[in-house]
Amino acid sequence: MTKLSVNINKFATLRNSRGGNNPDVVKAAIDAERFGADGVTVHPRPDERHIRYEDVRNIKKIVTTEFNIEGNCSEQKFVDLVLEVKPHQVTLVPDALGQLTSDHGWDTIKHKDYLTDIIKVFKNAGIRVSIFVDPDIKMVEGAAATGTDRIELYTEGYATAFLENKEKAIAPYVAAAEKAKALGIGLNAGHDLDLNNLQYFSKHIPWLDEVSIGHALVCDALYMGYENTVQLYKRQLM
Repeated sequence: MTKLSVNINKFATLRNSRGGNNPDVVKAAIDAERFGADGVTVHPRPDERHIRYEDVRNIKKIVTTEFNIEGNCSEQKFVDLVLEVKPHQVTLVPDALGQLTSDHGWDTIKHKDYLTDIIKVFKNAGIRVSIFVDPDIKMVEGAAATGTDRIELYTEGYATAFLENKEKAIAPYVAAAEKAKALGIGLNAGHDLDLNNLQYFSKHIPWLDEVSIGHALVCDALYMGYENTVQLYKRQLM
């Protein structure tokens, strides 16, 4: 079954809006696991506007499932943090400085040499590497050439198109996923997946290894409760 990794960034956004430690992001990570999540994801950014670097260190101490750190590997501070913490997985995202949220995948052809080198750095430290890519067969092929363990399909395009034509929306993702499978690389997905579109996505790509979901899951938890929401998302993957 596809694993669910809960991105807890939004808990940190809420905490930072008032200062102090409410909500406690370490407890949010503990509870995500306790409520049935298969892993915890964080995405620290250089300005620490949500998850702080010290949060990452503290969460690593308590994670009992899988820990995934996303971020921009062009920032040396991020690279140093990942090598220090040694999560189970690092997901490399081509964010610009100050970017509100991730909005595109790597050009794995243009940046092949850079990605190959940085992936080796993490893999030599025993960390599984996934890189963020758009659902483009050429980008998937380029990713495989870098030596990455997995790719994460950027799913905002799917989520947006799903409301109008779900068959058309899923088609490029199935093609990209099939190419990844044929090339022998693992497959993750994330961004704007929610209770409306997640099951359809996972049913059409049953070999999907992991989805990372934060914003929609936390929004749903405000109305339905954190534990119930984690379980509802898990059921979409069965």
